[in-house]
Amino acid sequence: MMATPAVVGQKRLKAKVCLVGDVAVGKTSLIKRFVQDEFDDRYIATVGTKVTKKTVDVVWRGAPATLDMMVWDIMGEKGFRALLRDAYFEGSHGVIAVCDMTRKDTFYDLNNWVQMIRKQVGNVPIVFLGNKMDLTERLVVSQEELARMSTIHAATHYFSSAKTGSGVNEAFKSLAEAIGRRGEA
Repeated sequence: MMATPAVVGQKRLKAKVCLVGDVAVGKTSLIKRFVQDEFDDRYIATVGTKVTKKTVDVVWRGAPATLDMMVWDIMGEKGFRALLRDAYFEGSHGVIAVCDMTRKDTFYDLNNWVQMIRKQVGNVPIVFLGNKMDLTERLVVSQEELARMSTIHAATHYFSSAKTGSGVNEAFKSLAEAIGRRGEA
């Protein structure tokens, strides 16, 4: 069987994507949902960093391409931020900044994460992700607040639940497309 020309000449790109956010906002669960389509509500603290790969289709410089997203997970503890920051963000093409919609402090802290990202890697695409939307009774961050923050930082935003899977693929795909549009991967 012959391969179609589109696939033969298709560019294969690789991009480093970092997830940031405070402890227990759901970064590891979101990655697990995106990459393996699984959810596990046992809390496992991430030690250091962990990298997972998922391939998505994007448009790169006007042509279809495949993008290997190397998704980096980082521990959220404040003490480790300074320690890991340089190596963690180095060479990053895009960032998903996660807050827990049931914990206001994790929302406010997104500003600090964004400042850190901008300082380290400049103006890379950022997607804000309000996680744990399934916990409807406990939501304390409004959708308007997250929308406003994303506007301030010229970013896009999504609402997700790593548990149900809602909004997860959309957020990662949106970041992949933004990376593709920049055409630098």
